[in-house]
Amino acid sequence: MNHSKRSSALRRIASVAAAGAVVAAALVGCSSGSGNGGNASDVASALQKGGTITYWTWTPAAKAQVKAFEKAYPKVKVNVVNAGTNTTEYTKLQNAVKAGKGAPDVAQLEYYALPQFALSDSLVDLKQFGFDKLKSDYSVGPWNSVNVQGKLVGLPQDSGPMAMFYNKTVFDKYGIAVPKTWDEYVAAAKQLHAADPNAYITADSGDPGFMTSMAWQAGGHPFKVDGTNVTINLQDQGTKKFTAVWNELVENNLLSQVPGWTDDWYKALGNGDVATLITGAWMPGVLESSVPQASGDWAVAPIPTYDGKAVNAENGGSSEVVMKQSKNQALAAGFLKWLNDSKDSVKIFINSGGGFPSTTADQNSSAFLNQAPEYFGGQKINQVLVDGAKNVVPGWQYLPYEVYANSIFSDSVGQSYSDAKSLDDGLQQWQQSLVKYGNEQGFKVKAG
Repeated sequence: MNHSKRSSALRRIASVAAAGAVVAAALVGCSSGSGNGGNASDVASALQKGGTITYWTWTPAAKAQVKAFEKAYPKVKVNVVNAGTNTTEYTKLQNAVKAGKGAPDVAQLEYYALPQFALSDSLVDLKQFGFDKLKSDYSVGPWNSVNVQGKLVGLPQDSGPMAMFYNKTVFDKYGIAVPKTWDEYVAAAKQLHAADPNAYITADSGDPGFMTSMAWQAGGHPFKVDGTNVTINLQDQGTKKFTAVWNELVENNLLSQVPGWTDDWYKALGNGDVATLITGAWMPGVLESSVPQASGDWAVAPIPTYDGKAVNAENGGSSEVVMKQSKNQALAAGFLKWLNDSKDSVKIFINSGGGFPSTTADQNSSAFLNQAPEYFGGQKINQVLVDGAKNVVPGWQYLPYEVYANSIFSDSVGQSYSDAKSLDDGLQQWQQSLVKYGNEQGFKVKAG
């Protein structure tokens, strides 16, 4: 979806100061709110009774979704507020938690940011409303992401099962076979760059979201979190499995260093200088809107794996949560359930700009599966992306201060990229910084 494009870009430039403010507040701002929740029957009653709630989001579809909701429930008024994207919103939200006032009733949170708000006990456990019964409505990756420390702290909005987007025109020109394994991917990188020194298999100058997704796909669990007890091991078996492959590309200068989400990056995607993207299922809308000159060139294939057997991870995606500060949690929960679990709302969301749904009914509908966008040469790309969603490895955890962690990634791992040296050295430096910072913030962090 469009917000993912913006989110990824902003994640890369998130300020250390802002992220630090969020984390520092997380442990001291245990503002649980009024605790006026309720139960499943209270949700229906609240929707009929009506009232006014506030919804913080940067989702492009939000206004249209709220308009449809208010038509269905005319006694309810929803004030939509764009409090900023990504870290900007999170900083304002955490400040409100710390102050004990000022939070909205419902807020958008990306999956990687959920743990730190769950840790501060600022989110309503939606199990009290019976929303845990909605599990089968969602694909495994996003559902696991909204279940934190035994609580259901949100409902998924979109998801980002990973896939390989590739320039078929370039592959065909140089006789490159579509890689099914990471070894084949490295071989394709070498073949392509040898054939055209200006062309690279992909661009990667150091993206923490990509790195963690790749460690996830490789079976890594570098972050283990139990309340405020945190273990970090960025040299675990899965993470090193990823770096063993990616180091070959880094150390042999087989990756384009064009920064993502820049004009030069879009140009390289359009002219074939960057031939693949390993990213989330929300990418088609970005390509169609931002790289129109390459219409007909691109195709989609499953993400390569280490042994050819299907296995996947997520990259990107958002949820919505009910804040404990809400004075009408049952009404807020009713809106949230309609927002992310009703056909009418999800349809608006999908049609708003290429978002990839997290709801299995929408993923498996014939209309969705049989879409054959002209941009991708008429390929039924959603069939590939939906298959990818079924193979996401469960059990992944983010740090409770992942927002801050991502903001300092370039200081260490980014240096490994720019020096064309082993990523393991940079990851060990990143780990040292994350252990030190976490302990300074009041977590009990140890190196694994």
